[in-house]
Amino acid sequence: MILVSQPDFGPAETTAAQTVLESQWVGMGPQTERFEAALASLLGVPHVVATCSCTAALHLALASLESDGRNEVIVPSLTFAATIQAVLMAGYKPVFAEVEPETLNLDCIDVAGLLGPQTRAILPVHFAGQPCDLERLRQLAAQFDVAVVADAAHAFGSTYREAAIGGQGAATCFSFSSNKNISSGEGGALATGSDELAAGARQLRFLGISQHTWARRHQEKPWHYSVAGPGFRYHMSDINAAIGLAQLNRLNEFANRRRQIAATYDAALRDLPWTVPVQRNLAQTIPNLYVLRVTHGLRDALHAAMRLAGIGCGVHYVPNHQQPAFRDFARPLPVTEQLAAEVISLPLHTRLRPDQVEHVAAEASRFLKHARPAREPESRIVTALA
Repeated sequence: MILVSQPDFGPAETTAAQTVLESQWVGMGPQTERFEAALASLLGVPHVVATCSCTAALHLALASLESDGRNEVIVPSLTFAATIQAVLMAGYKPVFAEVEPETLNLDCIDVAGLLGPQTRAILPVHFAGQPCDLERLRQLAAQFDVAVVADAAHAFGSTYREAAIGGQGAATCFSFSSNKNISSGEGGALATGSDELAAGARQLRFLGISQHTWARRHQEKPWHYSVAGPGFRYHMSDINAAIGLAQLNRLNEFANRRRQIAATYDAALRDLPWTVPVQRNLAQTIPNLYVLRVTHGLRDALHAAMRLAGIGCGVHYVPNHQQPAFRDFARPLPVTEQLAAEVISLPLHTRLRPDQVEHVAAEASRFLKHARPAREPESRIVTALA
């Protein structure tokens, strides 16, 4: 089976992890500090707080915003459930917004209509690594004095207006899980230019303790610590940080390979029947997913055909406003619902061989060229966004 995603670990990552194990210090310590410093330098931000996941980073970012009584966060429904869970964990109400059919990113027109006196933050998701319209979102946020906290789980290494994704808005949160542009095994990070938000996130990250164990090691009484307030166990271990550092050294290699695969798919799948391309700017994006829209009710059939051919594909995502856990926050989102029935993610990872990429493209092309839809579907996209 050709997997839809797969990490790319080699000798450098093995050596990095082994070095930490041999040091006998495997919790948050010097490797985590090095990883945070390397990320801050790459992203061009003053502060990076390494965490155990992107979900944790999002929770910390939202929980570290100054409380002012406003309790709503505008967020796309077409995202992983973790985004919504982080909003709820921070004590906010998710307000679901539509996404653009062209990019699958947050629709700024819908966001403008949802902003109100209870809005505390806008939470864009850089879908598949393609940056959202951050300038327009910044303008909207400024009008209502709300924060922009971005979910960049897919977008590590991508840029916006020639600047690395990470320095825009109040905070930007990344994922380093096994299917991301670089992987630390598991992990995440919060990037911010705010001294106050970074300090709040660091304290919350480690159970509200003012200084973590490694930072206290040279004190006269290294066992003594102060719990300044509530907190969570969200820190990153040195094992994960060491793997992340090794992966950072390979970022350019990974970026080039992902772009090459996406460009190959673009060329092979261009102008096929029953498809609509999803826009991606490979000059500024490291694609984390390769998403294709398959129309006329053929998406599920293509998924089944690819599976029979030994090719794993994904669907990103089941809309969150249709999930039982979030039904209290549901609103009509016809564009999102139509897109969710059309999107399919083809295999995209740096372990793919050229012949496997060609096989994926050939099988998808074969199916789509011979497919005959049962009927012409009713599109809700044009009328919904008109």
